[in-house]
Amino acid sequence: MASSNSLFLICLVFFYFIHLSCTETETRNTTSESCSISLSYVPLSLNSSSASSQGDPHPSSLVSSPKGHGHRRSKGAAPSSPSIHYKSSFRYSVALIVSIPIGTPPQTVPMVLDTGSQLSWIQCQKKSPRKSPTTSFDPSLSSTFSNLPCNSRVCMPRNPDFTLPTSCENNLCHYSYFYADGTLADGNLVIDKLRLSPSQTTRPLVLGCTNSSGEAQGILGMNLGRLSFPSQAKIKKFSYCVPLRQGTPRVTPIGTFYLGKNPNSHTFKYVNLLSFPQIQSMPNFDPLAYTLPMTGIMIAGKKLRIPVSVFRPDAGGSGQTMIDSGTQYTFLVDEAYSKVKEKVVSVAGRRLKPGYVHGGSLDMCFDGNSIDIGRLIGDMVFQFENGVDILINKERVLDDVGGGVHCVGIGRSSLLGTSSNIIGNFHQQSRWVEFDLVGRKVGFGAANCSKPP
Repeated sequence: MASSNSLFLICLVFFYFIHLSCTETETRNTTSESCSISLSYVPLSLNSSSASSQGDPHPSSLVSSPKGHGHRRSKGAAPSSPSIHYKSSFRYSVALIVSIPIGTPPQTVPMVLDTGSQLSWIQCQKKSPRKSPTTSFDPSLSSTFSNLPCNSRVCMPRNPDFTLPTSCENNLCHYSYFYADGTLADGNLVIDKLRLSPSQTTRPLVLGCTNSSGEAQGILGMNLGRLSFPSQAKIKKFSYCVPLRQGTPRVTPIGTFYLGKNPNSHTFKYVNLLSFPQIQSMPNFDPLAYTLPMTGIMIAGKKLRIPVSVFRPDAGGSGQTMIDSGTQYTFLVDEAYSKVKEKVVSVAGRRLKPGYVHGGSLDMCFDGNSIDIGRLIGDMVFQFENGVDILINKERVLDDVGGGVHCVGIGRSSLLGTSSNIIGNFHQQSRWVEFDLVGRKVGFGAANCSKPP
């Protein structure tokens, strides 16, 4: 889940947020709709004192910069660790919920797989032997757990990796993240290992440890930031396959998640990530997002008259197009959204539910048979460079939002207070999405994600 001017998951203070979200009635980590606007950063490394507390011989490796952002590695950076190859599954409702084993011995913790967020954080609570097992992490049970000390460079008061300045409390480094829906995730920065399998353990990673976010799950931050999980763990690529949500009540489908090589990647088509170093410090631009070269939108076989420039950031950063697994629906800037709505209204306007806005951002909503309305609208295609398309079949254009109402899964970005185009997980269903961090590209491949790969 994806840090204006990363059911739905910024205002001036949110210019520096790790992730934007909007929520209807349920929480960000379970049934939210969110969009991601991450923050810029400067190169840092952990100092020797923080390393010695954990026993890690290469402390600077914990916060090395991601490839492709123009930052140099610290001179003392560690050599590359063995490549991680890991396969797991996730539950998909409106977020991708992975179960991650953390600590020694490992405790399995549910986390939202979020390509729009940077810092990974978990719920930390001491477990009671009298109660049934919880989804939180008990630090006292992990022999590899340690607190990040206040004299670590990651705990600098003006560290831009955090929404609010970090502070030192009882020699613990305290951080705070606010989300746009008012959710606060704050706690202490800590260090521990992820034990992905008996033979695969990450180096010690910086994590957030909170007991006050009010959320059932944590966040697995997967963006390009130096504190994200892929950057810290030296993950070269990762991928996921989002299954279809269908049925009422919805049965939570299971998707597949890879760290490292995906055996299906030979079938993927790739687009290169875009970078705009000249504007990465602009308040409307997220330099840590996966920015895609979108070129247009087709509905019912006809390309809408939307200039390509609408999908590119302007001098102030507005118009960036990003892909975000932590955002439920897709959101478009006004010029693109108005063209989509104009087309939808022209063919299905009589079925439109007047004055209805779902979650404060979806206003193309209908009563009646969703299959019939979808046929009126037709197939929808998001187009990108290199001939890459994301096809949304007419049967999947609408989403069941409850109460017999179905909405086109596209909202207006301005209603969220952001000026970015965001491709959410609703439009990533039934396809592999691979993030190649070394090649700086994203791959797509159609698939039946409900079946074992």
